[in-house]
Amino acid sequence: MSLHELTGLPAFGITLTLVAYAIALKAQECRGWLHPSLICSVLIVAVLLLLHVPYEAYQKGGDMLTFLLGPATVALGVPLYKNAKRIGASFVPIFSGITVGSVSALLLAAAFVWGLGGSRELIVTMMPKSVTSPVALEISRQAGGMPELTAVFTVLTGLLGGLLGPGLLRLAGVRDDISIGVAIGTASHGIGTARIIRDSELAGSVSGFAMGVAAILTSFLFIPIYHILRG
Repeated sequence: MSLHELTGLPAFGITLTLVAYAIALKAQECRGWLHPSLICSVLIVAVLLLLHVPYEAYQKGGDMLTFLLGPATVALGVPLYKNAKRIGASFVPIFSGITVGSVSALLLAAAFVWGLGGSRELIVTMMPKSVTSPVALEISRQAGGMPELTAVFTVLTGLLGGLLGPGLLRLAGVRDDISIGVAIGTASHGIGTARIIRDSELAGSVSGFAMGVAAILTSFLFIPIYHILRG
C-alpha cells in the first residue's frame, strides 16, 4: 500500500490524533503549563505538512472523533450533578459573573476589531469567539460572518484561556474554585473546562455550567447587537 493510499484511510486520521494526544500528555507531565490540545494540534499540522496530506484526507478519520464531542460534552454533566448543591448555593453570583463576562466578551471583541479598522463582517465573525464552537459557528453564520474564521478564533480563544487563564487568575489573586470556574467557562468554553477539571472537579463543574449558560446568553445578547450593527 502506498503512502497516498495509507493516508487516505480513516484509520490514519484517528491514529495520528491519538498518537499526537498521547505525546502531548507526556509533554504536559514534563512541563505542567503546556496545554495538551495545543501540542496535539501543532503535531498534527506538522505531520500533515511533512507528508503533504490534504486536510480532507485527515478529516475522514477526524470526523469520527468529532462525533464523540457530543458524548464528551454531555459527560461534563456528571461532575456538575455531583456539585449541584454547591453551585445552587452560589447561583446568583455565578449567574451574574457569567452575564457580565458574556457581555464583556462580545463588546470587547467588537471594539478590538472596530479599533483596528475591521469590517462589519469581521466584527460579527470575531464576536462569538468565547462560546462553544457549535453555537459560535451558528451565530456567525446567521449574522453574516465567516464561520470558518470564527472556528479559528474560537479554538484559539479556548487554547489561550486554558493555557494562560488559570495562571493569570491566580496571579491576580483569584484562587477560589468557583470564581476560576466561572471565568474559564465563560471565556474559554470546552477547551478551558477540560483544562481546569484536571485540577479541581468543583472548578470544572462550575466551568461546564458557565459554558452552557454563556452559550445561551450570548445567543440572546447577539440579537440586539446584530441589529445595531446592521443599522
